[in-house]
Amino acid sequence: SPEAHVYFVHSYYVEPEEADVVCTETRYGVPFVSSVTRGKVFACQFHPEKSQKVGLQLLKNFGAWH
Repeated sequence: SPEAHVYFVHSYYVEPEEADVVCTETRYGVPFVSSVTRGKVFACQFHPEKSQKVGLQLLKNFGAWH
């Protein structure tokens, strides 16, 4: 959801060269890419295992991904 909050433990973030890989963007001071995806690969800059309900749902989605 647009208002979901996830847990970050650092200030690093990726700046992808290709805009079509951007899955989510986060705004914390400045906007930055917080996850990318291509094909069956998904990578995130946050910790889904520490992100409460939204993180649990994301992990469930990983398990159901074909």
